[in-house]
Amino acid sequence: MTPDPANHTDPARDSGPAPSPPDQAIAPARMSQATTGRGLWFLAQTQERLAAGLAMIAGFVDAYGIITYGTYLSFMSGNTTQTGYQIGQGNFAAALPSALAIVFFVGGSFAGAWLAESASGRVRRLIFAVVAASLALIIALTLLGLSYGGAHIATVSFAMGLMNTTLSRVGAQSVSLTFVTGTLSRLGVHLALAIRRAPLADSAGPWDTHLHRALLLTGVWGAFLAGGVLSGAATPRFGAWVLLFPTLVLCALAAFDRSVSAGVDRR
Repeated sequence: MTPDPANHTDPARDSGPAPSPPDQAIAPARMSQATTGRGLWFLAQTQERLAAGLAMIAGFVDAYGIITYGTYLSFMSGNTTQTGYQIGQGNFAAALPSALAIVFFVGGSFAGAWLAESASGRVRRLIFAVVAASLALIIALTLLGLSYGGAHIATVSFAMGLMNTTLSRVGAQSVSLTFVTGTLSRLGVHLALAIRRAPLADSAGPWDTHLHRALLLTGVWGAFLAGGVLSGAATPRFGAWVLLFPTLVLCALAAFDRSVSAGVDRR
């Protein structure tokens, strides 16, 4: 008698697929998490190095401005104090250069933020190129004997405001390339919380701690200081030619910088 196919059962077929071993089911998730963690760490490291490099340029140019024009070119807190006390003393002419720097720095920040809202992934490289061209223009004008301080201050302060918009965060940590007071303030807070072993609410991984962020901010501040030291030593000897150093660095960044977008910085 031929068996009825409708009533025939295949144990191998009806038992369903064999369950995956727990290790095989969990492994892809663990691998994905590990890859994401490594990616965030790599992006943060890249941005930390960029932040330190740009802070060094800001400190370098700032020291050049103080030595050459008696005006900060990227440190607007100092210019605000200087403008205020000179106006208070009735010395309006002396207050003009620092006030001019403030106005054009804000203009550069406005332009940088405006450009950053475009969909282009090359905005940051464009900004680096513009800042490099501005510094090269100052070298050329100085060599030609066109050394009117107001025009130089306006040009470089605009460029520094523009550059300051290229990097505002490293991971979840906000950074400023020119606002040293804010950097030191945040540094002190992270050190205090590190000593208290307080958890970091927005940590990106085991490596992202209060101590790590304190070291990051120390690096940014130290780079700004190092730029000032280098410029202070070189500017009296070489004059406007010292601006060739930051110009070349910015040209390299304009050529090779790769903007990243994994939650670190999208400009």
